[in-house]
Amino acid sequence: MTQSDAFTIRMRVEGMDCASCAVKIENALRRIPGVAEVKVSVSGGTVTVRNDRLNAEAIKTQIVRLGYTVTGSREFKGEADQRDAVEVSTSTGKSAHSHTHESDDDDKPWWRTRKSALTIASGAALAVAFVVGKASPAIEQWAFLLAMMVGLIPIAKRAVVAAIAGTPFSIEMLMTIAAVGAIVIGATEEAAAVVFLFLIGELLEGVAASRARASIRNLGDLVPKTALVEDNGRLREVQAESLEVGATIHVRPGDRIPADGAILSGDSSIDEAPVTGESTPVRKGPDEVVFAGTVNGDGLLRIRVTAAATDNTIARIVRLVEEAQESKAPTERFIDRFSRYYTPGVVVVAALVAIIPPWWFGADWGGWIYKGLAILLIGCPCALVISTPAAIAASLAAGARSGLLMKGGAVLERIGRITVACFDKTGTLTAGKPQVTDVIGFVRPETDVLQVAAALESGSSHPLAIAILALASEKGIHVSSAEDSKAIGGKGVQANVEGKKVFLGSPAAVGEISGLTADQIAQIEALNDEGKTVSVLLIGDEIAGAIAMRDEPRSDAKDGLKQLTAAGIRTLMLTGDNRRTATAIGNRLGIEVKAELLPHDKQRLVTDLQRSGQSVAKVGDGINDAPALAAADVGIAMGGGTDVALETADAAILNGRVGDVAAMVALSKRTMTNIHQNIAVALGLKAAFLVTTIAGVTGLWPAILADTGATVLVTLNALRLLSPKDRSRS
Repeated sequence: MTQSDAFTIRMRVEGMDCASCAVKIENALRRIPGVAEVKVSVSGGTVTVRNDRLNAEAIKTQIVRLGYTVTGSREFKGEADQRDAVEVSTSTGKSAHSHTHESDDDDKPWWRTRKSALTIASGAALAVAFVVGKASPAIEQWAFLLAMMVGLIPIAKRAVVAAIAGTPFSIEMLMTIAAVGAIVIGATEEAAAVVFLFLIGELLEGVAASRARASIRNLGDLVPKTALVEDNGRLREVQAESLEVGATIHVRPGDRIPADGAILSGDSSIDEAPVTGESTPVRKGPDEVVFAGTVNGDGLLRIRVTAAATDNTIARIVRLVEEAQESKAPTERFIDRFSRYYTPGVVVVAALVAIIPPWWFGADWGGWIYKGLAILLIGCPCALVISTPAAIAASLAAGARSGLLMKGGAVLERIGRITVACFDKTGTLTAGKPQVTDVIGFVRPETDVLQVAAALESGSSHPLAIAILALASEKGIHVSSAEDSKAIGGKGVQANVEGKKVFLGSPAAVGEISGLTADQIAQIEALNDEGKTVSVLLIGDEIAGAIAMRDEPRSDAKDGLKQLTAAGIRTLMLTGDNRRTATAIGNRLGIEVKAELLPHDKQRLVTDLQRSGQSVAKVGDGINDAPALAAADVGIAMGGGTDVALETADAAILNGRVGDVAAMVALSKRTMTNIHQNIAVALGLKAAFLVTTIAGVTGLWPAILADTGATVLVTLNALRLLSPKDRSRS
């Protein structure tokens, strides 16, 4: 069976709040016949299963048996169908088991969730037991036993189901063994307190997980629910999700744009910050692209829809981040492998601590069994296992909200280790649109030269014509009409303007008609040396002037390259453009230049750098740079939110800022620092409490704090990556 023949189902699952949830679900689903691959994203609340038969109901049933709720699913066959899959609601019933993970809580405040209800019930029972015990000491142990059972029964049920499904060493099992052992040695009061603290820890994990999950899902709320669609000359309001490709919609000033599209008429400033992170509104007019979820500023727009609701930019971003969160980073895979041996090892150590001192050295059985039970709780791996995925999920979400898309934790890790960044020129370091840089009057005033050239180019969609017309409009110059306009292949354009024959073309073509003076040739060559393209204007037989144009660098390109250099990263320009133009731009930006390269030349240079021991990022437009993007350690597509930008490379920069490459590097390094902090907290607290427990200083309830407390600290530390203050530092 090939991967393209496999059935895949992606389910949204509620109640998954910690790493142990992911392990239990993954182990259980791998036991189902036909299942080939399982990916679980706690932060995204999704489970993706690839299998050789369409056994969706068996998969859903297994998840429900573990105590979770399946609220939606997408089913598709083959990789190519994933983009077309539509999420549908399911009617999967609740599990017959009563436990904290069985919930429909993602959209509720934390205090109204089932976890909260169970935690409050356990706490109330513990308080009642304390009062009853003080009033009637004779039944104190029974009161605390009943209080403990309020929380322990659901925990024990989950432990048994998980063990049957392939996860015998779950945190619930360790908790159950510790609580039952405490009852056996008479520490019922402490066992009840430990169960209550465990439930508090789970509640806090759920709150933290919901916040992380909401950070990316809230992107979907940016798209308005309704749209004004043009129908036979009249407007009617429809659901935005029902818009079809090709439909014409109206967007009023101040409204959010309900779909990806191209402007048919109107002109307005568009706030693209929700999608690209670009803080400055962008002025857009006819034929320019707009994205769903962005805000129309000051003009009425007519827009032709270019993507369905399930495939607009916002939907693709959410889907990409959710899929990225399912992809494990190298550090995360190492921690997962480590935990498979770590947890059984903890059980063995706990058993040895409980048995060896009393058996071999005649120590007190009760005291050492108590210490062994405490070690069971200390050794729970939740904090360690969640340390990496929590930080990576938070970073992926934070990056997406700033227009930085990365396809998984492995990409996020690699970006922070790059030593060379190779940039394409056109459309990457430059805006990809030529601009008029110089207007020169040889025998006519500069204003006349621009006015006649604009008249000659009126109505043309050529990039050079657009640049001339844009400058004329900016300067408020009235553009006359041209007659008998025609293009002369390889030479230029000619027409009649105000009764005079006018020609705008290359210096060589003009030289054939009317010879250029030495001074004029010198000025043109000086402009060429600056990487500019020069067109000469001929009015009648008179050389009136010249217009120079160049694809100018992006406004932040120089500063963005400086940031990379300051971070110790070498920068290179790899371009197919001519050497003179590339060198001129390179000198202006302060970047090393390799010019006149074919696509395979760019790929070869990237490979050569890798062979010399460098870690290479290639930044380009995702089309003509495809071979080099694929060869690089990290391929980064620049700008636009297009299908190519989102799906070809390892990462994408939606807002087209060169400085965002440095921002990605900074985010990666900050994430790895966060992960190292998390691992240090998880292992450090366990080591400290292990020593104090064996020494007899701490007992069961501090032991559970060592686990749940570390888990909460690790999760909260990871969530710092989501804060706007933290994102602004990148």
